[in-house]
Amino acid sequence: MKRRALVILTVLVLIAGAGIAGFTQIRLDAIQQPGYLETAFATQAKHLLIRWKSRKGIPPAPGNLQASIEEGDKIYATDCTMCHGSDGHTPTDNGRWMYPRASDLTSPEVQDYSDRELFWIVKNGIRLSGMPAFGKVESDEHIWNLVHYVRTLRPSGP
Repeated sequence: MKRRALVILTVLVLIAGAGIAGFTQIRLDAIQQPGYLETAFATQAKHLLIRWKSRKGIPPAPGNLQASIEEGDKIYATDCTMCHGSDGHTPTDNGRWMYPRASDLTSPEVQDYSDRELFWIVKNGIRLSGMPAFGKVESDEHIWNLVHYVRTLRPSGP
């Protein structure tokens, strides 16, 4: 009985020690870049949650794609260039100094989102990031216009 209690106590001490050691490794500062595991875990969690949340409640897109893209260009210039830059690839100082950094909208990570997922992101924003929610200041049609415009952005040359 004493031996069993000693083993349980030892295991609890080891778990507590590991927990304390792990907790002290959490960084709250935004100066250091996160490690590979933190980035991979956070990115996967974000993608899964956005995919799940965007399954319902997304209104249909406007029918005239060319007109939507042209309107999206104007809205992008007003709402998005202050962080993502005019080309969607080169963030401004605002975008570079927020954490997480403003996304490169031409990157495969962003372009791999479905249109519905991009719509959801623009409308609802992403908590604990610099991405604000535009759902209270832009109409659904304007948000679709932004999504269609973002699809036209191309990466910069080499």
